[in-house]
Amino acid sequence: MEATAKTIARDSDRRRWIALFVVCLGQLMIILDTTIVNVALPSIQSDLHFSQSSLTWVIDGYLITFGSLLLLAGRLGDLFGRKRIFLLGVAAFVAASILCGIAPSGTALVVARFLQGAAAALASAVIIAIIAVEFPEPADRAKAMSLYTFVIAGGASLGLLLGGVLTEAISWHWIFFVNLPIGLVTYVLGRSLIAENEGIAAGERIDWLGSVLITASSIALIYTLIKIPDWGWTGERTLALAGISVALLIAFVAFEARISNPIMPLRVLGLRSLVTANLVRGFLVTGAYSTFFLGSLYFEHVRGMTPIQIGLAFLAMSVSLAIMSAGLAARLVERFGPKRTLVVGIAGPVLGLLLFSQVGEHTPYFPAIFASFALLGLGFGAANPPLMLIAMDDVPAKDAGLASGTIQVSIQLSAAIGLAALGTIATDRTNALRAAGEGATQALSSGYHLAFLIGAGAAAVGIVIAALALKAPQPQLESVDAAPDREAPRVDEAEAQAA
Repeated sequence: MEATAKTIARDSDRRRWIALFVVCLGQLMIILDTTIVNVALPSIQSDLHFSQSSLTWVIDGYLITFGSLLLLAGRLGDLFGRKRIFLLGVAAFVAASILCGIAPSGTALVVARFLQGAAAALASAVIIAIIAVEFPEPADRAKAMSLYTFVIAGGASLGLLLGGVLTEAISWHWIFFVNLPIGLVTYVLGRSLIAENEGIAAGERIDWLGSVLITASSIALIYTLIKIPDWGWTGERTLALAGISVALLIAFVAFEARISNPIMPLRVLGLRSLVTANLVRGFLVTGAYSTFFLGSLYFEHVRGMTPIQIGLAFLAMSVSLAIMSAGLAARLVERFGPKRTLVVGIAGPVLGLLLFSQVGEHTPYFPAIFASFALLGLGFGAANPPLMLIAMDDVPAKDAGLASGTIQVSIQLSAAIGLAALGTIATDRTNALRAAGEGATQALSSGYHLAFLIGAGAAAVGIVIAALALKAPQPQLESVDAAPDREAPRVDEAEAQAA
């Protein structure tokens, strides 16, 4: 009997690590689409006859539905089952990718991108919750979060390289068709390997009005952030739409506080570790995320690199992050604790962005650019796993999906705010230098350098908040009752324990 119990426990442990690979594969498919499309935009514009202004909707349509539906999707996972919502999102993402790839017109492509963003929200919002519940022990969770971190950052770099290769070698249609095999494998393996949580919606009415209010507020806010570079920070449309977003949010909070079955229980906002960790993550992402987009523009417009060359340039970040994700980050957390590892880890992006801000037009890739990207990868790889550990430390299992959604929202909103702010700052700096008689390339370079410096400052603010406000997770016991974010054991596991 004892041997049988050990065998069942070993099989269960193997299953959850394979399940981790499955959800990370789904995340890879989603993250690819945040960067792979950027490289193909010129080809898409030429083929489908987009105007310059309408072309932005190929990106914006995806970001609006993705960012605005994350909270709702996370809560739906709590209510109806995270596995069910994840698989629904993956299947819908594959279907939307097919529609994108065969789109006969610009309008059809934009509509498909809206659908693709909504599907991405369904799948992505519950992934962190699935990982947190499957890996309740801090050491295992740190390893799992390291792999998840690598998929996010490595997938973004891979998207730049893959987008250039597919567009140049075949056609832009294949940047969407590449999702098909990834999605199909993810769905098939996910059905058999991911454990389902018992939804808490049985017999309860669903808070549809609250869902509409928070989604509408998110759409208004994200669209405002996307359009800030065009409208300006104090433009009438910016202020009006931001005001609408705030009004909808206030109405949502007031409504949620009065009903018995809220889509977002306000108690989640009282979880100090979750809220503070999301704030730290916001400042970190504001600085680090700018590297992908503004760094890509810098390489293209200042150094004249091709899409494939840009993708290869980012490999230093991906490789260094892979080294950290291969177990080193987990060992650092185990030895020094999550908080110390986090604070030192964020110093990597700070130093990397400071170094990148000093790179000149003709600076060789080695050693300066390579070192800056290596620091970014090592630092981000070291900081993100303990940040995830701290964020989910005091989250009850029944709210894990919603908490996972708030983490994804903090990433999307801070990325949108950072890109809007840093992009505007870089443009204003460039225009000012051009007006003063500076050369075009030098003015562009100076604008990007200023943005990277401010990004480093934002990440440094994250260090201060982490050092002063975050508390380290308490050691968890191996019992179910001692782990607030652990689901009740499944029947087979319970039988094994009884045996």
